[in-house]
Amino acid sequence: MKNIVAVLSAAALFLLFTGISRNTTESKAPNFSLRTNDGKVVKLSSLKGKTVVLNFWATWCGPCRAEIPGFLDVYGKYKSKGLEIVGISLDEGGWNDINPFVKKYNITYPVVLGNNDIAREYGNIEAIPTTFIIDKKGMIVKQHVGYMKASDFEALVKDLL
Repeated sequence: MKNIVAVLSAAALFLLFTGISRNTTESKAPNFSLRTNDGKVVKLSSLKGKTVVLNFWATWCGPCRAEIPGFLDVYGKYKSKGLEIVGISLDEGGWNDINPFVKKYNITYPVVLGNNDIAREYGNIEAIPTTFIIDKKGMIVKQHVGYMKASDFEALVKDLL
């Protein structure tokens, strides 16, 4: 995990106000089972039929912190229409780092603790934030690396709902 953190730290600085969006050739999103801070299991397979946004992030990442308010706005607007966001934290300090952050930012979407395995399954996450947009069939339709403005985020998910 330390190697991932070092690489992600350097990349996060570069991506502070830039981003790279990639249209992907639709590929099946790897399933996962990760726990929230209260022990609930979040499985991607149980979210089939919804538009799912996976956001790989960390509490120490400036661009990650900057985009969360926009994610919360869009989530509040479209949750009832089938949008689900899952924040996958890559914090080494685990829940000791994540819990106060989630409370401070009043994050209402599920946040789970990621690991090397999930980062590897999603293409060896090289920088954070990295966001995947998954359609209702479970296919990855977009990957975005770096900070994402709320308006750009909304435009990506609105057509999939």
